[in-house]
Amino acid sequence: MERIVLKIGSSSLTTPNGELDDQKLQEVVTFIAKARDHADIILVTSGAVAAGFKQVGYQTRPVTVHGKQAAAAVGQTLLMERYHTHFKAYDMTAAQLLVSRSDLYREEQYKNVYATITELIKRHVIPIINENDSTAIEELTFGDNDRLAALVGGMVHATHVILFTDTDGVYSANPQTNPDAKKYDTITEITDDLFAQAEETTTKVGTGGMRAKLSAATLAHQFGVTAYISTLKAETSLLSIIKGDGKGTYLPSPTTGVMKTSKQWIAVHSKHAGELFIDNGAKEAMIERKKSLLAVGIDHIKGTFSRDDVVTVYSLDGELLGKGKTQVSSEDLTALSSKENQVIIHRDQWITYS
Repeated sequence: MERIVLKIGSSSLTTPNGELDDQKLQEVVTFIAKARDHADIILVTSGAVAAGFKQVGYQTRPVTVHGKQAAAAVGQTLLMERYHTHFKAYDMTAAQLLVSRSDLYREEQYKNVYATITELIKRHVIPIINENDSTAIEELTFGDNDRLAALVGGMVHATHVILFTDTDGVYSANPQTNPDAKKYDTITEITDDLFAQAEETTTKVGTGGMRAKLSAATLAHQFGVTAYISTLKAETSLLSIIKGDGKGTYLPSPTTGVMKTSKQWIAVHSKHAGELFIDNGAKEAMIERKKSLLAVGIDHIKGTFSRDDVVTVYSLDGELLGKGKTQVSSEDLTALSSKENQVIIHRDQWITYS
């Protein structure tokens, strides 16, 4: 069965004045309910601020960080209550997962998030994921739920990340201001020119524009996941999207195969604890012949690190080659003979930077 991550933005869940639109939310649930025989779906949802700002006493959607966090604290409960009610009408159960970026920095927590989502899917429960907006600080946020959806899509090895928004695809220009704008049915390469065409816009109820969605698609591609951007309409069918008959824009992944979950953590979430500088022979072995890094190829190290820490690896001329999880500490590595063939970074725990 297909595994799909569906992201629904605030603009697709709200009224023109920014409040939560229960009818639109019901349409999301109906879309998922109709698709349950065709795919396992993980929902990444916005809408907590929209659901809560009136309850907190704001007349309009707040613009300050603390105002948004207060609204989200109230609104997240109300948002989930509406989801639970609508899913119950289809005899379906939903679960809430509030995730912070800091939850994914530590590998153990990252694995726990993955295990929880996997278990919910196994139990036929719909995981509903949102960033923990009430407590997140700017430096430790995902930036937007488009990026969060892409990260979840990679983590669960989804075939598609579907980004529903208020625009029915990616255009050559803003279709609201340029009548000559052309919609792309398929984008095989996300180029700098394409990013330049996409306006960095935010709505009164959202945090991202089309550039954010293109960035999310680029991230999804890194994991081997195809992205799809469109609007959610009553006639929209997940089965048609999966089959390639959707009316939006497809951004198929150029990468064959899905990156292992353990490698995704190293690639995106891990913090490096030290640096290794390797000779040309080791560089050729790792980059060209896809081999593990041996102690004999290390010229010198910088920093202090423990076993299982992630380190960055450079060539002797300073080129950043990638990063990986080291099998020895800096202390033990220093004590090793330069002629030893002990594996320092195994190929399965290595990410090459292209």
